Amino acid sequence: MAGKSQSGRVPVWLRVLLPSLLIVGWLAVAGVGGPTFGKLSGVIVNDQASFLPTSSESAQVQDALDDFLGEDEIPAVLIAASDEELSEDALAAFDALASDVEALDRVQEVSPAIPSDDGRAVQIVAVLDSEGGSTETNPVIDELREMLQDALPADVNGAVTGPAGFTADIAQAFSGIDGLLLIVAIMAVLVILIIVYRSPLLPLIVLSTSVSALCGSVFVVYQLAAAEVFEISGQTQGILFILVIGAATDYSLLYTARYREALRERDTRWQATVAAWKRTWEPVVASGGTVIAGLICLLLSELASNRQLGPVATIGILVSMLAALTMLPALLLVFGRVAFWPMKLSHGSEERAKSGVWQRIAELVERRPRLIWIVSLLLLVGGAAGLMQLQANGVASSEFVVGQSEARDGQEMIGEHFPAGSGTPTYIVADETSWQDVAEEALDNGEVESVAITSDDSAAGTVPYPAPEQGPLAAAEPTVIESTVLLQVTLTEPADSIAAQDTVVELRDALADDDVLVGGESAVALDTNLASERDRALIIPIVLVVIALILMVLLRSVWAAVMLTVTTVVSFATALGVAAVAFRIIGIPDMDPSVPLYAFVFLVALGVDYNIFLMTRVREEVVRLGNRKGILEGLITTGGVITSAGVVLAATFAALGVIPVLFLVQLAIIVAFGVLLDTTLVRSLFVPALALELGPRLWWPTRVQR
Repeated sequence: MAGKSQSGRVPVWLRVLLPSLLIVGWLAVAGVGGPTFGKLSGVIVNDQASFLPTSSESAQVQDALDDFLGEDEIPAVLIAASDEELSEDALAAFDALASDVEALDRVQEVSPAIPSDDGRAVQIVAVLDSEGGSTETNPVIDELREMLQDALPADVNGAVTGPAGFTADIAQAFSGIDGLLLIVAIMAVLVILIIVYRSPLLPLIVLSTSVSALCGSVFVVYQLAAAEVFEISGQTQGILFILVIGAATDYSLLYTARYREALRERDTRWQATVAAWKRTWEPVVASGGTVIAGLICLLLSELASNRQLGPVATIGILVSMLAALTMLPALLLVFGRVAFWPMKLSHGSEERAKSGVWQRIAELVERRPRLIWIVSLLLLVGGAAGLMQLQANGVASSEFVVGQSEARDGQEMIGEHFPAGSGTPTYIVADETSWQDVAEEALDNGEVESVAITSDDSAAGTVPYPAPEQGPLAAAEPTVIESTVLLQVTLTEPADSIAAQDTVVELRDALADDDVLVGGESAVALDTNLASERDRALIIPIVLVVIALILMVLLRSVWAAVMLTVTTVVSFATALGVAAVAFRIIGIPDMDPSVPLYAFVFLVALGVDYNIFLMTRVREEVVRLGNRKGILEGLITTGGVITSAGVVLAATFAALGVIPVLFLVQLAIIVAFGVLLDTTLVRSLFVPALALELGPRLWWPTRVQR
């Protein structure tokens, strides 16, 4: 029997060749996928309008704008203001600046310098060519900002704002994803792994698995995005990075714990690898499956920004599971017990001391299960009461960037000296036979400052309504395309504000009988928020049902599945409620409607992950020891690894906070806190105590006996 192992009859060449091929294969994946990080930003789309449902009113107006104004156009507003009335020299400098701006390559049209009524401000509206997306627009905005500062006197403040300015600021905020975010996330995970394992080699083995999974995920996502299978935004890119690092590390922690147990039980590394893999694959696949099930439900969303996260994150989870079940076992098979140095793992040695912290927690739960689950429930419900402070109806796009934003500063300057909606009009597409009535109806709204018609007869491209009685503009006719006319409405409120969205609602209601479409930036934000609210109401119940069904199949129990689903939902409600109160205290009371949806998908799916890790082990121990002892043994055995996994995932999601984007900061806080809450209070005390209270009924309709 030469060439055979003494246990398992496995050929020596197979035990050497298989792990070698797996390791080389994953190193190749990392080598190919690594350089893709720099390319991913080239396929990023951060334009909110591009993710709208095609059936929405603002999306239909967006299509019409291509015919009236030309494709790939985005306005930028150059604003200058002073505490005193602007001098003739300052106004002359601004007139000269308008000519210089018009000479730039990507500038298609420039308005003359427009002074304010109070004489203390002046603005220029420049229409930019946005073909190629925000990455192409940014250099133009940078150049405009530099030109503006060079042209202004020392006592005059200036800024470049408008849709192009906000787009550039958002793109700049996302620029740290490829570097800063990854560095912070990886370093946080490395520090935690060193603390958990107290080993110099094992953290590097686990982290190399996670990084390889990320490289593979990025490569696949980039190829699909470049082939226009789907679009990807900056926030989806950031979530992908964090989700893969966190999930791959969590799955690796579970396998490593099982492998360490197996090394104490088996003579050889191969035997330990086979035993650990058999005990790990089912909970990893089940936990990954619950996350994927939740993500796939996002395909039901009306918003493309939500739908895109489903397949992108699913790719990340699949690659993470594959890496944790192939690359990591191969690496640990090669290193064996050396990977755990200086810890000594010998066959037959004890896994843990009975006086450990999880032993004491199990003893506490055993003594007072009813008191513990009641107190835990009261604490969770108390935190969930903060949901009464939740305001998830949308935020102004000017607040999207956390910290300094020149576009936001410029918008405030416009609001002080001009109608706040200047440079970012609301568009109305009306029938050519009734457009005057539509214009009159719009002017009757107290929040409408002025109305202009789009006209090729004017050098500026628009003619004010009512048109002047004298001069060349008096004879200007509106441009008519497919029997429709485009009206450009300037609002008194900033275009990105909630007040402007309310005005859009009023205009739509007032013009409902005139067969018109109302669009523009304010309408895009309104339709996005409405779609997000509909998605939230539809997707959350579906995710709950899907996950509950998965748990029933996995645990072969109705009551266990219901218990885990309900406890996870209560945990989510507590995390969201506490976060809502915290945001209000620190002065960020509002939230994008999609934040609760994203937080729900991640917290419920990932929270169920830890319950799956716990309850699959509990079921295994119940068969061996009986119900009561099995529940407590499962808690003791999984306590350390699940808590470590929760800390890792919380740290990786918290790393999203380094990107100065409000959506990601809020999501980072909610998910990080929720994961810690779930892995400590809920999974360590609430769930085991409830399981003891239910007794053998927990496994109904099956009977799990010793």
